[in-house]
Amino acid sequence: MEIKLTKNTSPSLKPDPDKLGFGKLFTDHMFICDYSTSKGWHNARVEPFRNLSLSPACAVFHYAQAMFEGLKAYKTKDGRVLLFRPDKNIERLNNTNERMCIPKIDPGFALEAIKTIVRVDCGWIPSAPGTSLYIRPFIIATDPFLGVHPSHNYMFIIILSPSGNYYAAGLDPVKIVVEDEYVRAVRGGTGYAKVGGNYAASLIGQKKAEENGYAQVLWLDGIHHKYIDEVGAMNVFFKIDGEIITPALEGSILPGVTRRSVIELLTGKGYKVTERRISIDEVYAAASDGRLDEMFGTGTAAVISPVGELAWGGKKMKINDFKIGPIASFLYKELTDIQWGRVDDVNGWTVEVCCNP
Repeated sequence: MEIKLTKNTSPSLKPDPDKLGFGKLFTDHMFICDYSTSKGWHNARVEPFRNLSLSPACAVFHYAQAMFEGLKAYKTKDGRVLLFRPDKNIERLNNTNERMCIPKIDPGFALEAIKTIVRVDCGWIPSAPGTSLYIRPFIIATDPFLGVHPSHNYMFIIILSPSGNYYAAGLDPVKIVVEDEYVRAVRGGTGYAKVGGNYAASLIGQKKAEENGYAQVLWLDGIHHKYIDEVGAMNVFFKIDGEIITPALEGSILPGVTRRSVIELLTGKGYKVTERRISIDEVYAAASDGRLDEMFGTGTAAVISPVGELAWGGKKMKINDFKIGPIASFLYKELTDIQWGRVDDVNGWTVEVCCNP
């Protein structure tokens, strides 16, 4: 499918790379592609970033039929632009589409759409240490009809945001609290899909956490309310008795691309990595006995986020003396070295975008 280009004739000033924050600023262009049952995916174009004009009766507003993804473009020291495992994001995009009754997108076309919009706004990719261009593909249902059924029309959109660290403190350990009242997902639901409803359900727990001085929420399973699912914006790992444990993907946990990469990196280095159910009681017992050496989160936005304190039911577990552990340090360096092209990509995880100066 041809992608038409309409250039922004009034480009914005590029932001100060030291004041980016995360997800606050947006580039000059956006990608859009339409879908209808009669034409399929069609009318692909890149045009100036703008507000959308949609009917107030749009299905996405009333029935939340939508999905999104998140990945990054990185500028290397020698000026190349790299994507990190975009095929895995596109694979997850289509898995989410299937769950949400949204038409799938050809993986090759999806990758070309991402590369095209990144190429057009290549000048927005920051090069300061720790910065990147966040890429947000999403799909919304656009039928202007108040009725519960899959939409017949959709828009596939990609926007870009030059970003710094997800957490203002960077790689410093964060404090996390276990949510013991609400749940975010259950098996059979949409927990494994990348949909806004999962995050909307988590907002009340996140609000409570922030009011009590915590950066994130650790969610428990929705049935037994004892097994660990994930942190609000990250998958989670524990190092107990030398074994690295992460909750198994059983339908309520997002299959993170960074999670998968961490498992593959650690396994390749000879570490014992186990995917299984792990209860909060087991974590607390390990912390009490001095067997919980490390805890960290993984995700596209933060990459690796060490946890220095975990609170649960009035009890506080201090982890690794509130310092970054060796596994978290190793993973952060390994991943960011690959992402920013500082080492040879022996795994074939990066995809280069050829940008004109």
